[in-house]
Amino acid sequence: MKRFLLAALCLPLGAAVQFPNDYAPTNQVAMDNFVAIPMRDGVKLLADIYRPTAPGKYPVIVSRTPYSTERAPNSYESAVYFAQRGYVYVYQDVRGRHESEGKWEPFRNDIGDGYDTIEWAAKQPWSNGKVGMQGGSYLGHVQWRAAMSKPPHLVTIFPAVAATSLYHDWITLNGGWRLSFNFGWGPVRQESRIMQNTGMHTMPGGPESISFDRMLWSMPLYTMQKLAGRNAQFYRDWIDHPDYDAYWKKLNAEEMFDQIGIPVHTFGGFFDIFSQGTIRGYAGVSAKGATPQARKGSNLVIGPWGHGSSRKFGDIDFGEHAHVSQHSLELRWYDFWLKGLRNGLDSEPPVKIYLMGRNEWRHENEYPLARTQYRKLFLRSGGRANGSQGDGRLSWDSPGDEKADGYRYDPDNPVPSLGGNNCCGTPTPAGPKDQRPIENRNDILVYTSDYLTEPLQATGPVKVVLHAASDALDTDFVAKLIDVYPDGRSFNMAEGILRARYREGTDKPKLLEPGKTYELTIDLVGTSVEFQPGHRIRVDIASSHFPQFDRNPNTGEEFGKGTAVKVARQTVHHSRATASHILLPVIPK
Repeated sequence: MKRFLLAALCLPLGAAVQFPNDYAPTNQVAMDNFVAIPMRDGVKLLADIYRPTAPGKYPVIVSRTPYSTERAPNSYESAVYFAQRGYVYVYQDVRGRHESEGKWEPFRNDIGDGYDTIEWAAKQPWSNGKVGMQGGSYLGHVQWRAAMSKPPHLVTIFPAVAATSLYHDWITLNGGWRLSFNFGWGPVRQESRIMQNTGMHTMPGGPESISFDRMLWSMPLYTMQKLAGRNAQFYRDWIDHPDYDAYWKKLNAEEMFDQIGIPVHTFGGFFDIFSQGTIRGYAGVSAKGATPQARKGSNLVIGPWGHGSSRKFGDIDFGEHAHVSQHSLELRWYDFWLKGLRNGLDSEPPVKIYLMGRNEWRHENEYPLARTQYRKLFLRSGGRANGSQGDGRLSWDSPGDEKADGYRYDPDNPVPSLGGNNCCGTPTPAGPKDQRPIENRNDILVYTSDYLTEPLQATGPVKVVLHAASDALDTDFVAKLIDVYPDGRSFNMAEGILRARYREGTDKPKLLEPGKTYELTIDLVGTSVEFQPGHRIRVDIASSHFPQFDRNPNTGEEFGKGTAVKVARQTVHHSRATASHILLPVIPK
């Protein structure tokens, strides 16, 4: 075991003046390197432990990572930051990764290993017995996994940009397979070495090299990873379990919100791939938590970001107050719950939401907002809503007898991904992006409102209800909520997909009857945007969003195993009896 002495240093503060700043560091820091922490099955997980050099007992923050405590960029930053401010920081490689022993199986061992690590930390001579957890993405998800095991000394967690349900937030969205992320994060990033070649991921292999984005076109999905020279069992398992079954349920914190009794602070962005986890994590614990402390003490901060706080994301600069310092928020949270400092946290509203369009933070008492008025904005047309030059429109007035819209979805010519909720080095640009480059396609139905004469705020869950039919046994429907600027730019503000076989639930797959009209509800997760006067509201409907989501082959075959594709002919109805619409969470003035 090596020990290092680290001098105190000041880290930059965030720019968001609406949030309290942190305070200057006061402690020098010692690091114990490669400390072996025993798990219940005898496997040893190694951690670096950062602690104040002054003698005494301190509250502990545990962070568990698959990305290396030693080699990841800025891997020591959080550890030093909190140790300088009076915490012991236990930074651990998860099972089977880097310095730790055992077999790497993503997500599978994080309940027991999280419990054992927390209880070990609570009993060390430098610990005061109070333990919290910290970290984002995978490091945030494992906090939920540990909380599910209810370790006695775990006081609070702060999962940032993190999934609550691996199936619903990470692997799929409403059954639509997150292809570029699953493949890029899984067998490529975690199981291979990749080279950066002018922004493109390329697999080594001389003349037979193949680019990452070309791999995503290959079928079947089950053997795609062989093109990367890998054969990861966990990736095969994911494809073998396309439905929400027992394999996934044991990984879902949402199944256990009523057993989580500690306060939780979720933190994330509306354009993050895990925005659903950020929102549902807070909403679930605040409504169902096992104790009043969990229900009343949990907090939510969600901004106009992707996979981490920023001022500008996608094509939009959201203003000087958009970015906030995650460390400052975490420090105030831990000071309150782990040190017992009366810093005013308990006197503030628990929900902080960035209202895009107006570009300001709003404090709220709950999510969804109690004063929400859910209003239907109806899809209307004369039967020619194809593309931005079509006759599709949105209206608060319900339709009469109108001709349906139709389009042809060809899996060999899918609508390309352009912005949306993705992250982490995959080849689709995330965030709000101008949709005009793809809105001229005939396989996108475009419905646009009149110009607004006064602001309209939509904050909360968003759903699109389609009355639709297909001549295929299975297919996808994609919906986007779009803010159209006066100059014609159109920015996606929320999006969703529904794999039609999951129309009755992701645990109840059922193929379509070709030609039959179904009511299909597409969950667009949520947003907070104020559409400004002179702007228009738009809804785009398509059947593909590739490669962010895999191409539905329309055949109804077993997921990920086939190579055949079929062109599907889709019909969207909007008549008096089949009134397709978007359900907006309108906030009154």
